Amino acid sequence: MALTDPMDIYCERIGPEFWSEPINAVTNAAFFLAAGAAFLLWQRNTPRDWPVLFLIGVVMAIGTGSFLFHTVATRWAVYTDTIPITVFIHVYMLLALRRLLQLHWVICFAVVIGFFMLAPVAGQVWAPYFGGSAAYIPAALAIFVIGGFVFQSDRRLGAQLFIIGILFIVSLTFRTLDEPLCSQWALGTHFLWHILNGVVLFGLLRVLIWHRAG
Repeated sequence: MALTDPMDIYCERIGPEFWSEPINAVTNAAFFLAAGAAFLLWQRNTPRDWPVLFLIGVVMAIGTGSFLFHTVATRWAVYTDTIPITVFIHVYMLLALRRLLQLHWVICFAVVIGFFMLAPVAGQVWAPYFGGSAAYIPAALAIFVIGGFVFQSDRRLGAQLFIIGILFIVSLTFRTLDEPLCSQWALGTHFLWHILNGVVLFGLLRVLIWHRAG
């Protein structure tokens, strides 16, 4: 397939036109709100924490890429959506392992590289049951695993990660139900994935900011 070929994989889309997924498109504002709120928190508490500022920029890229995917809806637009998400997952994991768990950089990179290689395999195993949402299950599990280790030394931040993990599971559920419920609800449920994920990403950034601020 060509990069310019149209794609129709979400319930709300009714044609190839730019605004054929208006709710899915507009709810990408959640990512920009998350980035803006995180930036204000960063500026007030850890204004020299450049890695977190980079992640805030990545959240804005996620919103931009997702908006393009739900408006232009072509194969090339998929990459503007998925690449920033992939970058956020792996950079955040690297920082969490280093800062929250205080692991050596070598171990941090080894874990992230291992995750990068194994997560797609796990996603393929779960794909028959969860469809495209299966690719995000390893990231959800990682939140709980890291949260469990953090909880042993910092109950507040560990509890925050558990809450974020639960919210991400709820968000992922709405993403998964978009197609099965389409015949009953033409609007679909994918827009709830956007809204809740905005909250999830802000929560994850806030954990790093709170930890660095002490």
